[in-house]
Amino acid sequence: MHSQLKQKVSEAKAKLLVDYPYFGTLASRLELTPNDNIQAYLSNGVRFEYNDEYLLGLSQEEMAFALSNGAMHAALAYENRQKNRMSWLWQLATDHAINNMLVSNGLEAPLEVMVDARFEGMYAEEIYAVLKDEIQNEEFDDDESNETGFNEENKKKQEQLRDAEGDHDPDKKREQMQVENEERKTQIAAEEMFEQFANDALEKMQERGDLPQEIERFFTITDHSKVDWRQELYRAIDRHYYDNYRMMPPSKKLLYTGIYLPSLYSDTLRLAIAIDSSGSVDEVLLSTFMSEVEAILIHFPSYIIDLIVCDAKIQSYRQFVSGEPLDVTLKGGGGTDFRPVFNYIEEQLQQPSLLLYFSDTQGTFPKVEPMYEVMWVSEEKAELPFGEVLVVEISAADE
Repeated sequence: MHSQLKQKVSEAKAKLLVDYPYFGTLASRLELTPNDNIQAYLSNGVRFEYNDEYLLGLSQEEMAFALSNGAMHAALAYENRQKNRMSWLWQLATDHAINNMLVSNGLEAPLEVMVDARFEGMYAEEIYAVLKDEIQNEEFDDDESNETGFNEENKKKQEQLRDAEGDHDPDKKREQMQVENEERKTQIAAEEMFEQFANDALEKMQERGDLPQEIERFFTITDHSKVDWRQELYRAIDRHYYDNYRMMPPSKKLLYTGIYLPSLYSDTLRLAIAIDSSGSVDEVLLSTFMSEVEAILIHFPSYIIDLIVCDAKIQSYRQFVSGEPLDVTLKGGGGTDFRPVFNYIEEQLQQPSLLLYFSDTQGTFPKVEPMYEVMWVSEEKAELPFGEVLVVEISAADE
């Protein structure tokens, strides 16, 4: 890095450390590597690769944005929220989320960087669903040639050039693959270390009150004095995304070792929601809960929701599939008995991966705990025979 560019980068890092301490802390950890084979910059795990001429053309504010973007991509390189979503589309969604978050914090994006205002405040999962919906009628697959994000476009150009210059001799190809495998192992270890560094820095910034705006869309922010029920609900649903497996064909991941694992054959989320209609249910609370569930489900490409309304007996049942609004009409007003819901699921429905039971939790419970996870959603904490209790808080604006 020549002196003029080195000076600009140093000034940008210093400005970040003062104005945006979290981004500055991460940017200071980045390994900066020149690369004339890309047009702008890209973040590759813990490495920030850049084109000299491009960075020299940026203002100090734009340089701060570029370094912050690279730092966030590095911090998220090893995160596991992608699941079985298409890699190229997930990276594009993440890039949109990062760019909007940086702009919301006051950073100035270079002209070449796309900042789509319609994705403002959205999680990467939600953006992914929107992007996938927009191209659902087109032919596409998990091919690098489909990558169109700013960060991914630069990465694609680099890989195309490397492939064009590669040696096609089988033995050399094999040696190259071995080298690449070792490099990838080193890269993963470095990504894990950077991720831990990013999380440690996040805790320190939280203690100081210096967290960036909207950073909770990328990391789990724990406030020990108060549990964010929306985050808890989000996590409860998200961890059940993989719920359908089969033994043939087996998973290829460990097949070479002789270990046969079931393979995923569907990314459909199977979720059951039960609503206590015994008369003690507050309509405002119910409305808030259902709207939050519906918003969270936006990021799942495919889901099946079994919705059961029950007081002392089953009042109604309806199944919802992807895209349908979770409209519900309450019928009941009698006592509270939870057993009919569990019996109905066992006798009439395919077993869900998760049951969300909306209730004041004052009723008769089954004697036997079900095999699936149960989350009770209530306004008050309670000791229950099984399941986790999620306490929903309603703000004055919701009432």
